[in-house]
Amino acid sequence: MFVLVISGSDVSKIPGVSIAGSNPEVIPYTAPADADMLLWGKPHVIDAIPVDPQGHPTPAIITRAAICEAEFPVLIVRSGTYLPPIVPYVEMNVHPGRDPQIDQAISGVELLIEKSKSLGRVLGKSSKKIVIAESLPGGTTTAYLVLKALGYNGMVSSASPINPIQLKDQIWENTAKRVGIKFGDLHGKPIDAIRELGDPMQATVFGMVTGILDKTDIILAGGTQMLAVAALLRQAGYDKSLLVATTTYVVGDKYAHFLDLAKQIQVDIYSAPLDFSQSPFPGLADYEKGYVKEGVGAGGAVWYAEQLGVSPNRIIKKTEQLYQAMVKKS
Repeated sequence: MFVLVISGSDVSKIPGVSIAGSNPEVIPYTAPADADMLLWGKPHVIDAIPVDPQGHPTPAIITRAAICEAEFPVLIVRSGTYLPPIVPYVEMNVHPGRDPQIDQAISGVELLIEKSKSLGRVLGKSSKKIVIAESLPGGTTTAYLVLKALGYNGMVSSASPINPIQLKDQIWENTAKRVGIKFGDLHGKPIDAIRELGDPMQATVFGMVTGILDKTDIILAGGTQMLAVAALLRQAGYDKSLLVATTTYVVGDKYAHFLDLAKQIQVDIYSAPLDFSQSPFPGLADYEKGYVKEGVGAGGAVWYAEQLGVSPNRIIKKTEQLYQAMVKKS
């Protein structure tokens, strides 16, 4: 089963943090539109193709292509988005995360984790492989805050070719000052880290994984956001094998330290061999220039499809077909 956790955080509204944040009116629609895309092939929560300001399509189109080709089941979990999707979903009944520079990021984190554990137990009884993905604007920044608080040294990735590193460092400094901590002060305190600096997606995936049965394979589909979740799990004593499935664009990001962080956290890595360099569509070809990179479980969806006998080349071709059809309709 493929599970997409859609979420929200006020961090995404900080100017310069998120590509979606460059147009604040778009932020509430981003994650719900991704959910609509996965199940129905187009957004219904908003009548527009989900693209960044430069016109690059959401990576949900890659995940949708994998779903079309491999036909694996999909479940949407809403955990703190500003707006609900139109497609059916499981509701976690939480608010979007707050800006941790100003206030505690998540209140009631323990209850959210317990609810997520219950969901994990149900899913673990019905599937032997569970791929868990996310859609959360600004999520690499909250991942950075959590990793720093836990004591992991390294820069997270970004959906932009130029990672706003100085801004992320400033947000860390402001947040650490509010909480009264320094680098590594929350080592061994993962729940405190989520509560003070994290986001609802982290709490939900953390809870789901700890609730899933031992005999179920768990794949965390995402880039440095899922490394943060893996770090939280490790510091909670979770010692089972974890695979983080991402894309070659994240692994090769020269502004981030994905492989080094993965080694620190002790997780296995899958890098989806996507290549849009020959694509006739600039919106997809620019993925090769560092735009977008990952999201909505694109890397994990390619991994899942490969397990079911579908090659990455088939997914690349299907992605181009879907994008061409979307452009024509628009």
